[in-house]
Amino acid sequence: MKLIIAFALLAIVACLAMAGRALLKDGRDGQPKSNRMVHALALRVALSVALFLFVLISYKLGWIHPTGVPMGR
Repeated sequence: MKLIIAFALLAIVACLAMAGRALLKDGRDGQPKSNRMVHALALRVALSVALFLFVLISYKLGWIHPTGVPMGR
C-alpha cells in the first residue's frame, strides 16, 4: 500500500517537473509553443484525484486504518 502511494506521489512530482520544463523550453528560438505544459498539468491533476479516490476507497474497504491518534482531547 505504501509503495503504491509513494509511486503515485513520485509520478505527480514528475508531471509537475515535466510542466516546468515545458514552460521553460517551449517557444524558444522562434519555435511555436506546444501544449506539453497543459497536458502535463492535466495529467498531474488526474493523478492527484485518482490518488485521493484510491486512499478513500482503501479506507472504506478496510485496506488501511487510522493511526490511532486521540481526537477530541
